Amino acid sequence: MIADDLRGRLQGQEFASARVLPSESDLSSHYEASRVTIRRALELLRSEGLIESKQGFGWLVAAEPLRQQLSHLGTLDAQLAAAGIRSDRKILSFGFVTAPEHVAAVLGETNLLEVRRLNLADGQAFARVTVWCPEALGSSLSRDDVERASFLEQLPVRIGGATQTIGAELVSEADAELLGVPDGSPVLVAERITRSQDGVAVLMSEHVFPAHRTRFAVDLPVGLVADGGSLNPAGMRLLD
Repeated sequence: MIADDLRGRLQGQEFASARVLPSESDLSSHYEASRVTIRRALELLRSEGLIESKQGFGWLVAAEPLRQQLSHLGTLDAQLAAAGIRSDRKILSFGFVTAPEHVAAVLGETNLLEVRRLNLADGQAFARVTVWCPEALGSSLSRDDVERASFLEQLPVRIGGATQTIGAELVSEADAELLGVPDGSPVLVAERITRSQDGVAVLMSEHVFPAHRTRFAVDLPVGLVADGGSLNPAGMRLLD
């Protein structure tokens, strides 16, 4: 009976926003059943391919993660569109701020335009993004501009490339609420420095993705193999 009820709730898209089901403890209270009974119901739904479990998240609605290619510089919107997924963005804050020290060191200025936004994939929270831009470049942009389109499409400079670093962290309390994931669950954090064609840093951004929804894919051309060496992941480095 519990499995039947949960199956109906799944079909009704009740858990669509972040794909995370209530904890076993919460389900036990809701259905007034033992944890053993709840686990049997969940295992039944897993055997049907409807749900899955992941360390740090608990039980999730089964779905393929969203994949992003790292072989070229592009926007989240373009990558989602290429996968047939509707992309939207919600601006959380927009204004000029005193830059965090590590951002000021990269962009060479202390007064920067800071934009925080929530990216949505088919209406579901997909990433929290913060972008910093030098005042001279950001002064012509409005809140409506950055909600409508990416900085890359609007900056009055020719983009030459970017450096992106990706690591795993535990989600902050604020991001957990925005992304609809449990406190302390794993996230992928991508820090990107975008440069103009003459090599000047013009943007710095931080992207926080729920780890259960995101995969990054890197193309490794055969030409990377040097004189009989092995094909190792490009750009890998160990942190102190």
